Amino acid sequence: MERSGADGFDEFVAARWSTLLHVARLLTGGDRQRAEDLVQESLVKLWFAWPRVGEQAPEAYVRTILVRLAARSARRRWWGERPVEALPDRPLPDDVSSTVAERSRLEAALALLSPRQRAAVVLRYCEDLPEAQVAQALGCPVGTARSHASRGVARLRSILSDAVRPVG
Repeated sequence: MERSGADGFDEFVAARWSTLLHVARLLTGGDRQRAEDLVQESLVKLWFAWPRVGEQAPEAYVRTILVRLAARSARRRWWGERPVEALPDRPLPDDVSSTVAERSRLEAALALLSPRQRAAVVLRYCEDLPEAQVAQALGCPVGTARSHASRGVARLRSILSDAVRPVG
């Protein structure tokens, strides 16, 4: 399927794939498979809109698609999670894998936020977008986007501080 209006699409995908996958992982709470599906579905939608948006702002367009698809997919009831009997051991402070464990803990905490709060936090603080662009991606007023981000960060602080309190 060769299209004359697709000039630059392959280069855009090659240059932005890892960033889009990172954002999608954060939006899905760390689920790499769901994140890859979201990125691929977003890029398919971008492909069809490429003649219109390729010269303007393809990254903003695909980011908006990504956020909306993540919110839609979060409304599904079951994603195949299975409970386990024993939890894995916590890494030692000097362990090299502690950085990966900390990232996984953050992704798990992000998964507990509502989809809109998660999207606002990820876009505002991980992607470092201005509030106006976050609001545009979420399709809401700036004040609402600011509120989602603020409440999301407060909830993250609560979740992450509960996880480090000693038991006893």
